Amino acid sequence: MCSALGTLLIASAGLAPGAAAEDIQSKQWYLNSMGADEIWKYSTGKGVKVAVIDSGVNPATSTLKGQVLVNQVPKSVAYKAAEDNDGHGTGMAEIIAGTGAGGGVKGLAPGAKIIPYHVQQTTDRKDDDGKFASLADVIRAAADTDVKIINMSFGGPYPDSTEEDAIKYAASKGKLMFASIGNDGEKGKAEYPAVYPYVVGVSAIDKSGTVAKFSTKSNYVDFAAPGVSVPGWCDGKFTEYCDTDGTSPATALASASAALVWSVHPDWTANQVLRTLLDTAGRSWPKDKPSTYLGYGAIRPRRVLINKNIDPGPANRDPLYAENGTDPNEDVTATPSLSVAPSSGATAKDSGSTSGATSAAAKDSGSGSNTTTWVIIGAVAAVLVIGGAGFGVLRARRNA
Repeated sequence: MCSALGTLLIASAGLAPGAAAEDIQSKQWYLNSMGADEIWKYSTGKGVKVAVIDSGVNPATSTLKGQVLVNQVPKSVAYKAAEDNDGHGTGMAEIIAGTGAGGGVKGLAPGAKIIPYHVQQTTDRKDDDGKFASLADVIRAAADTDVKIINMSFGGPYPDSTEEDAIKYAASKGKLMFASIGNDGEKGKAEYPAVYPYVVGVSAIDKSGTVAKFSTKSNYVDFAAPGVSVPGWCDGKFTEYCDTDGTSPATALASASAALVWSVHPDWTANQVLRTLLDTAGRSWPKDKPSTYLGYGAIRPRRVLINKNIDPGPANRDPLYAENGTDPNEDVTATPSLSVAPSSGATAKDSGSTSGATSAAAKDSGSGSNTTTWVIIGAVAAVLVIGGAGFGVLRARRNA
């Protein structure tokens, strides 16, 4: 049964033919920006599994061979998990955990493993209607596995109470969830699932650390990551990479960042992984006044990894209590989402950050994500919104 969000459409804007596969790694500028060579001396994400909920994942690309654990997808939600007729989900998986073999995209966390999930989209065949699990069911199924991170590089305009409940369930299971904030720029609105409690909303920055023009401005932005000119598959034929822009790849890089940290600190909870990433994010604005463009700043896993004495804080205290409506003094299960203001931003020496709430540290701070946005077109969702069916409690909006 389809999700109440409706069928998902991947609308990739501004795609341009990219380099041949053998040259593609030279176009992954963000790996240098984030300090990947140094990061990999500390962590590759080994031992961490990331659920990629998307258009499915093709496990046969050169860089994903051996990286996609198709046999670990729960049978109830496994329909076409290893098939991707769009290329989007496969691209996100490669950004997270690609090995770089065969000249393909190298992931930021090449030691991590991918668990693929396929939720229905408009590019799927009509005879597949009704066979895909709903987004809510997929999230719940993933929450009951040993994945630590759930990547959702998509978004849509309508809330759904069953999906929000599934998100809360996954949070109660200690999962860390990342989702695209949207690609509608200054006048856009943050998209679901990024708006739900316990979901980390990710915006996109360019090589200079400045917010991309397409990246949605919103009170629900939590992190920024590279999202301009990021190599990804042009389509589901898997014959050519394209340069893509958007908050989708930025989200994948945020998920990969969390995998890197969790691999080195396997005893940490989602709260602690999230808190340290918040504390070390690159920014030039006060930590208690998150930016509507870049949230708490550009994500910088290197800063967490190189600090042997970093304090992850309490295991069961929600670092985003203000947004999630939890009690900052009350123990909760390992719930993920951003609310706590991280400590000071990047130093001038290795950040190259520019001032203002629209720029973050470009050096050492990711910024990638396809202009690929998943647009909800389901009539069912519209009916639910008009009829006022269960919205649930959304995250508290910060002061702009």
